[in-house]
Amino acid sequence: MSKTSIILDTDPGIDDAVAIAAAIFSPQLDLKLLTTVAGNVSVEKTTRNALQLMHFWQKNIPVAQGAATPLVRKLRDAANVHGESGMEGYAFVEHQRKALDKPAFQAIFECLCASAEPVTLVAIGPLTNIALLLTQYPECKPKIKRLVIMGGSAGRGNFTPNAEFNMAIDPEAGARVFESGLEIVMCGLDVTNQAMLSPEYLATLPELNQTGKMLHALFSHYRSGSMSTGLRMHDLCAIAWLVKPELFRVESCFVAVETHGEFTAGTTVVDLEGRLKRQSNALVAMDLDVAGFQAWVAEALALAP
Repeated sequence: MSKTSIILDTDPGIDDAVAIAAAIFSPQLDLKLLTTVAGNVSVEKTTRNALQLMHFWQKNIPVAQGAATPLVRKLRDAANVHGESGMEGYAFVEHQRKALDKPAFQAIFECLCASAEPVTLVAIGPLTNIALLLTQYPECKPKIKRLVIMGGSAGRGNFTPNAEFNMAIDPEAGARVFESGLEIVMCGLDVTNQAMLSPEYLATLPELNQTGKMLHALFSHYRSGSMSTGLRMHDLCAIAWLVKPELFRVESCFVAVETHGEFTAGTTVVDLEGRLKRQSNALVAMDLDVAGFQAWVAEALALAP
């Protein structure tokens, strides 16, 4: 089986930790590089969390630290959802691992150039690093097979009334990415709010494996749902689309990111009806086979140590 080579840009974050696990242990994927960005918590904390996860799983996947702030705005984080550290609830072992001595956008560019085949970028945090990559190295586009993002919404938001968190944190980066001409798959709140893990499954995690124990401890501090009603796995949807695209119903349409509105900055304007008469620039996931998603998650996490 030929594997899909991916670079994962992330802001761990509790649901990011699950997505990273799936990216590493899904046999269909080959994770080449992990890059971090400020989002759920500061970039220093997201980098520390990424390195802790690599040590936990004893993986030598390189980690590159990325942007500490959005392109033009002050950082607003989601520590209220993920805890002050970004991954509250589990005592990770001390280690000496360090991030690469280069910024994320440069590390991504070098990884793309070193690959014989185009690489899939997966971005599950604010799109700051991807926007910087496209600005600094526009010649890299042919080396990008596609960009799969967790972000945006065709409906309402979860950070402002209209804007999803990742897009609201750096609307200018989002706009730059959607205007780039890349092939984009957008897994937004329309599907991620459906991507629930049930209380019954969550209760089995401590007996599954060491990864299950660690995730269960993190989930006990995660505030996107609850252990008694189920938890939303927003970021995991981007990995699920790569491995099981048949679980999703997608629409090809034009998407723009609002950057100027006083109340609407970060809103993804998803033109499902074609009213703007603009050429499609994204596949937007609109519906999810929830039972199929849950079965895939259980299968993927069972492959972890």
